[in-house]
Amino acid sequence: MGTIPTGTPLIHVANLTKDYRSTRALNDISLSLPAGHIVGLMGENGSGKTTLLKILAGLLSDWEGDVTIAGNRPGPETKATVSFLPDTSFLPSRLTCADAIALYARFFADFDAAKAYELVTYFGLPQQGRLKEMSRGMREKLQVALTMARRARVYLLDEPISGVDPAARETILGGILNDFNPEALMIISTHLIADVEAIVDSVVFLRAGRILLTGDADDLRAQNNLSLDGLFRKEYR
Repeated sequence: MGTIPTGTPLIHVANLTKDYRSTRALNDISLSLPAGHIVGLMGENGSGKTTLLKILAGLLSDWEGDVTIAGNRPGPETKATVSFLPDTSFLPSRLTCADAIALYARFFADFDAAKAYELVTYFGLPQQGRLKEMSRGMREKLQVALTMARRARVYLLDEPISGVDPAARETILGGILNDFNPEALMIISTHLIADVEAIVDSVVFLRAGRILLTGDADDLRAQNNLSLDGLFRKEYR
């Protein structure tokens, strides 16, 4: 098993277990993730990726174990420094891009409206077009723009490129990396390994709620003589 690069952990998870009634979504997860890295959280659908991100985002509270972000348990203090992109649409369809940016500016003290407009332009989105008139890919690009326009310490992105074509995936990833703070920590949840392989520094493979493999991306490629996508296919065969 590989190891995540050393450093003072910004996110610390120890013996994390989460049940949904009779279903165990996470089973004794332990991780330490330092700042300054882009981490690929990889696994099949139902492997526990979304549950882990929701716990880190402070959206779930009924779990067992120890979880801290910059020394604080997920809650009001951490929400001020964590920017979370869920895997579902969360903006009212009546809003325009400009409306959504104004809404975020009111809610988040660390929101950079100028960067949001820059990303909206980069994505080619109409500032006055309403969400109900946009394609799914356009709406996802707007949500990425809003999430990445916060000056957060931790970014949690849940399947940001699912459901869009390969060209749109490349554009979205370019927007995610645009002016990204090298001292922040980003976790990208995905099952599209090949698309994110070039941008991740380290990976966490989940299967059935357990950590299957973790490690530095370059080390894992060298040790196995495989791409991360090839390693994923081998491990999940």
